[in-house]
Amino acid sequence: MSSEHPPVEPAVGGEGEARGESPGLAPPVEDPAPSAMTDPASAILDSAEAALVRGVDASAAVREAAEVALDAERRTGSHVDILTRLQQDEVVSAFIKLSDQFLGAQGFTEHGFRHANLVGRIANNVLRHLGADEDLCELAAIAGYMHDIGNVVTRANHGLSGAWIAYDALRRLEVDPYRIGLVLSAVGNHEEQYGSSIGPVGAAVILADKADVHRSRVRKGADTTADIHDRVNDAVTHSFLRVDADAATITLELTLDTDRSTVIEYFEIFLERMIMCRRAARTLGCDFLITANGVPLG
Repeated sequence: MSSEHPPVEPAVGGEGEARGESPGLAPPVEDPAPSAMTDPASAILDSAEAALVRGVDASAAVREAAEVALDAERRTGSHVDILTRLQQDEVVSAFIKLSDQFLGAQGFTEHGFRHANLVGRIANNVLRHLGADEDLCELAAIAGYMHDIGNVVTRANHGLSGAWIAYDALRRLEVDPYRIGLVLSAVGNHEEQYGSSIGPVGAAVILADKADVHRSRVRKGADTTADIHDRVNDAVTHSFLRVDADAATITLELTLDTDRSTVIEYFEIFLERMIMCRRAARTLGCDFLITANGVPLG
């Protein structure tokens, strides 16, 4: 009998890309046309830095984190106590909030509380459905929730900077150092440019993260006709990571609107990630499969 995650809409897994750039690299910054430089006050007011003047602080991020968590729990059917504790940590919540704002300014897709919650909870579910111990399931949730927090520093090598931010947060929560080390490894190894699937916790995070491709990640106002990354995300109307412990398979099931993008375009930008998912699944003793609109691929 197969086991699977509770139905999840809008997404289960995967991370967006920089517009028109290689994975993990920010697009080049171009000088705006003179006509765009018409309202400096508005440009400054919209910045994350200016939010401080309007009274936005870490407590606001904590409230937002809690609200998004409720929706993620409903969608995934996964409640993890320690995630509630992390969401109450002002440093963790503020850094995730700022990370998403900074990436948005660079043209990346959504990397905020929605993505963090889904990756954490789906990573937890992956190990749970494969029969892992509760401790490992919890560590996968922690690592998945904080895997992108290093973007508050810079996009480049954000897995490495994120690992040390996670270390500080988990020490405040008095987590055992051995367990912290497993989380640091998973956070530091989730990117395909330099990461490696070396254990169950990291493998679960990779699978949950790389499968999160969905139109809800596209920024408001983005030109989906001009950028392939936005176009592919916008075309994915449903994403589901199915775990079948009996068959030893983990399948990414995608529903794509082929009027918006094609399966070929999906693999054009995500092939390296799918290879990483295959290796992660093998770490868990499983084969990694993909279906698009009900058709098996590969």
